[in-house]
Amino acid sequence: MEFLTLELLPFIKNHILLSLGWIILVIAIIVLTIKSKLSKVQNINNAQAINLINKQDAVVVDVRSADNFKKGHITESYNILPIDIKNANIKPIEKFKEKFVVLVDENGLSSTAIGEILVKQGFLHVFTLKDGIVGWNSENLPLVRK
Repeated sequence: MEFLTLELLPFIKNHILLSLGWIILVIAIIVLTIKSKLSKVQNINNAQAINLINKQDAVVVDVRSADNFKKGHITESYNILPIDIKNANIKPIEKFKEKFVVLVDENGLSSTAIGEILVKQGFLHVFTLKDGIVGWNSENLPLVRK
């Protein structure tokens, strides 16, 4: 403990901005970890998604742009933009509130927030595809192209 006091305090005094940056980073990691653990939206991998689609008749909602959707999407996916979900313009999927819903974005980074909105709109079982369509494609899983 004495080592920490002797070495750490002078370092913090000499590198205040760097030390503050590390403190903010640690706090952000803790907050994001707690938030993800408390989230009703679960992050799933490709195998889990395939299982939900094949065995539980899950609905796939692709939240990418129409152009990206046309370049390749999971079969029978619904293409709904995040702005439409935020504005509750979800008529094509409204009837699936009690079904399993798998959200797909480009790389798995933005779909959790969209999933939280769907949960607030009454969807009971919302999942996000861990690495999005990029991860799906990297495993050479089938895509429909229009």
